[in-house]
Amino acid sequence: MTDITLRLAMREDAADIVPVIRRAFAQYDGKLVPPSGALHETEATVAARIDTERCIVAFDGASPIACIFYKRVGDQLYFGRLAVLPDRRGEGLAQRLVAEVEAAARTAGLAAVTLGVRIALPGNVAMFAALGYREIGREAHSGFSEPTSITMEKRLDE
Repeated sequence: MTDITLRLAMREDAADIVPVIRRAFAQYDGKLVPPSGALHETEATVAARIDTERCIVAFDGASPIACIFYKRVGDQLYFGRLAVLPDRRGEGLAQRLVAEVEAAARTAGLAAVTLGVRIALPGNVAMFAALGYREIGREAHSGFSEPTSITMEKRLDE
C-alpha cells in the first residue's frame, strides 16, 4: 500500500466522498433494519459533517478509495462511516484508517476510541474485536424496543 495516501478531508472533497460511502454501504441496502443512513448521504450532508467532524480519506493516486469520520465525545473519539470500496477490501485500509483515528485520540490525550456497529453485522463486530475493541453496551435505534447496535470501545490508557 505504498501508493496509498491519507489526508484530512475538506468541504470540497464531499462530492468525491459520497460515492465511496454509497458503494461501500450498497451491500446493506434492503438488508438492515433500520436502514443505514449512509445510503442517504449527499454532497450537502457530507460537507456538513466535515464542518463538525474530521474525515480521513484514503487515496490511490487522485482517487478516493476509503474514508472514516470521527469526532470528540467527552474524553473519547467516536468514529463512524468507515467506508472502503468493495474492490479495495482486504488491503488493510480499514485497519489503517482506524489506526489513524487512534493516533489522533492519543495525540489529543484522550482515553478511548468508540464506535457503534450493527448487531446484524457479526463480521464487522469480529473485525473491530480483532483490532482490540470490546463491547461496552447495546442500544436500540429510535423506534425499536430491542437493541440494534453494539457500542464498542478501545481503551488507549491500558
